[in-house]
Amino acid sequence: MINKNEVYTKINHLPNELMPTLVAYIDFLLSQHVQAPSKTTPTFNWEGGLSELKSEYDSVSLQKQSLEWR
Repeated sequence: MINKNEVYTKINHLPNELMPTLVAYIDFLLSQHVQAPSKTTPTFNWEGGLSELKSEYDSVSLQKQSLEWR
């Protein structure tokens, strides 16, 4: 693995006319490196949101209804 000091040394030895190409390539590499979204702990703030409908529906009737939708 190349360390940053080696990279800096190589950059310092490049001719000035290659610097725009180097910057463009670095920008390209950075655009290709997509960081994974940070993982957050799920919140269950929706829990109980339909509790007022509990008396109207039960799991068996909902399962039968879902089979009709397919």
